Amino acid sequence: MLDVVKIEPIDYLIIGHITRDLLPSGAGSTLGGTATYSALTAQAAGMRVGVVTSHAEVSEPYELRSVQVITATSEKTTTFENIQTPTGRVQRLHYRARDLDISMVPETWRTAPIVHLGPVAQEVDPKLVRAFPNALIGLTLQGWLREWNQQGEVRFTEWPEASFVLQQASAAVLSIEDVAGDERIIDELATSIRILVVTEGAKGARLYWNGDVRKFRAPTVKEVDPTGAGDVFAAAFFIRLYQTRDPWEAARFATQLASISVTRPGISGIPTPSEVKANLIEVLP
Repeated sequence: MLDVVKIEPIDYLIIGHITRDLLPSGAGSTLGGTATYSALTAQAAGMRVGVVTSHAEVSEPYELRSVQVITATSEKTTTFENIQTPTGRVQRLHYRARDLDISMVPETWRTAPIVHLGPVAQEVDPKLVRAFPNALIGLTLQGWLREWNQQGEVRFTEWPEASFVLQQASAAVLSIEDVAGDERIIDELATSIRILVVTEGAKGARLYWNGDVRKFRAPTVKEVDPTGAGDVFAAAFFIRLYQTRDPWEAARFATQLASISVTRPGISGIPTPSEVKANLIEVLP
């Protein structure tokens, strides 16, 4: 069942699960997910934002009160747990909300100029990439590159539909961690789409565009919490790409905003409108 809200036109549509991320030592949970971080970043950039998602709560999270949200009510909210070990992070998926498809997208939103497909647990129907023929289609790939076992332990998986989906999209963003550092997979993905960005944490990002590759170094900052930085990057990149049609400028801008986001914990790391404005530069036609 879809929660009914008043529908207004939007500039930026994000489709993906709003999540609950469990805090260490049973200290509760925090709001998470690509849909959350990207939506709030887009709003800070002056976009009218709409989210299509699924979770168990009757009302929307307080943090998203100023964003239009369409929710397909689910028995459970997608819930992750991140466990730090001496050999790296172990991620567990405790619950998963329902799948998302075109039937959940209001007609008014189907003409949004920017559409961001942001799965976190294979919940977004890949066929949605063909449902918005006039939009800039941006993808964050992590949720299609994940599988989990009966214990919920998340690990990398091959993505058979990658070529089909990427060929229909305008640009895609993924983390080097999303492919377990496998450069072979990155090379394969880059052949299927004109614009691919690989984020590399504190090292910054690299952008593949029409056979060229350019690196964007992140400024040196004191890292407090890297959570959501990739989603901040993606939203900033897609918005600036739409505004300028210049992937190099979009990557520069997104790298700056993602670096800001790691200096504050959780969603407090979302860049403010003044921080967004401070990192804009004029791009000549």
